[in-house]
Amino acid sequence: MEQQSQKNYGTALYTIITVFFFWGFVAASNGIFIPFCKQHFSLTQFESQLIDFTFYGGYFIGSLILYFASQASKVDILNKIGYKKGIIAGLVISAGGALLMIPAVHSGSFLFILFAFFVIALGFSLQQTAANPFVVALGNPEGGANRLNLAGGINNFGGLMGPVIVSVVLFGTANDAVAKTVEISSINNLYYILAGLFLAVAVFYAVSKLPDVTSNEKIESSPKPTGPLVVMILGFLMVAAAGPLANMTGISASIFVYSSLVIIIGALLFGYMAKKEDASKWGAMQYPQLILGMLAIFMYVGTEVTIQSNLGALLGLPEFGSLTSADIKPYISLYWGSMMIGRWTGAISAFNLTKTVRNVLTVVVPFIAFGVILLVNHFTGTDIGNLYVYAVCIVILIAAFYIGQEKPAKTLAVFGTLGAIAMLVGLFTTGEVAIFAFVSGGLCCSIMWPSIFALSITGLGKYTSQGSSFLIMMILGGAIIPPIQGELADSAGIHNSYIVPVIGFAYLVFFAWKVSGELKKQGINIEEIAAEGGH
Repeated sequence: MEQQSQKNYGTALYTIITVFFFWGFVAASNGIFIPFCKQHFSLTQFESQLIDFTFYGGYFIGSLILYFASQASKVDILNKIGYKKGIIAGLVISAGGALLMIPAVHSGSFLFILFAFFVIALGFSLQQTAANPFVVALGNPEGGANRLNLAGGINNFGGLMGPVIVSVVLFGTANDAVAKTVEISSINNLYYILAGLFLAVAVFYAVSKLPDVTSNEKIESSPKPTGPLVVMILGFLMVAAAGPLANMTGISASIFVYSSLVIIIGALLFGYMAKKEDASKWGAMQYPQLILGMLAIFMYVGTEVTIQSNLGALLGLPEFGSLTSADIKPYISLYWGSMMIGRWTGAISAFNLTKTVRNVLTVVVPFIAFGVILLVNHFTGTDIGNLYVYAVCIVILIAAFYIGQEKPAKTLAVFGTLGAIAMLVGLFTTGEVAIFAFVSGGLCCSIMWPSIFALSITGLGKYTSQGSSFLIMMILGGAIIPPIQGELADSAGIHNSYIVPVIGFAYLVFFAWKVSGELKKQGINIEEIAAEGGH
């Protein structure tokens, strides 16, 4: 009976991780769609970046809607309807957004296109809030982190393949995509295909026998987080309104962009430091590990996105070889592929293997993933000869895995330290050494999400689902931190602006140390925590 149950869990796991592929596929594909919108609608660079701002902001708003709806009903809505139905609903919403994209492109309204992206991201927000704890529930708790690393590896495979597949659908080739004219019918085909895939998977889930993971437990009203969350919404809107506010007041737009970060961090610090005389009114935010973790997710996602978002401009500098758009593509691909390398390696422990086999695979799998990246680039006509030296960075990654020993706090501290060092190497050098140092940030980011997620929700009890929702909200970092680095680049130079990810990694090292102390105060042994999550 137990073996049959394990088999069912295995089937359910492989079914559920298909949505992780979608998240990576669409997010990375935005990099192909942004140049099309910039050319088609004659946008400035800042305006074209509103696509990513809207996309990552959709996760934030979607999680807020779920939270406030649960507060109003005094029932955790996602727990009540079940994670399976939550994922199905999210897929249907994303399908609706994909179908909206077709009239949006035809309308000639960029705002309509942003709205369609927003709807897709709303669906992703619901899927992700449901899928993370669902994957954890599919099997023994100790393996939760490893199952989510496996799911995360699929997410990054979607990120690697997305730009290539979308280039073929839109342009007929994966090469010189930006230079070619895009037929409107190609856009239609892309989003019809995406909508069809979303709906097909939703139907497949609906008829599949996935385990029911639900809870009808009432949650106490927790109104106190409302204040900090509303303030964070204002911080989010500050970036979108930076241009109009600058025109109205005569104050530099950069002031408003920087203010958004101050407002968001200030709101979280208020929640952390406020006296909680009636702790239940704070819900999940009564736990310091959760608030520290919210800022950690914000910094992690922002750092992950901003390294590659500003990489194109950096590589155009003479000291970095004055690379053209075609020359830059393999480095962007290698960055997202680095995320896949780390997560495939982290996923090894999801399988029931002997220690010897696990050790062998920990060395072999990263290079297999690296080989996949090289093959994808080779088949799209890219010269990959200068990428082989990146194997040195992969060797360092393997060593870091052994040092981390699959312990979330230790792993986060090790990878955060390596990330900060890599960014500093990039800051103080130029040429290929700096390029590969910055790209290796992807390796350092690759398995941070599971570690942060685990440390943040440990000890939350019945507030675990609410805490998960709060953490998903903080994907907001992907919408806020890249424009901040962009503003800094305009004033201090694009190379110097890479001090931003240094600060991001530094906070993550601090978080690993600080949250360990907070959990020890609560009598929790951090050595027994298994990493969870998968983004």
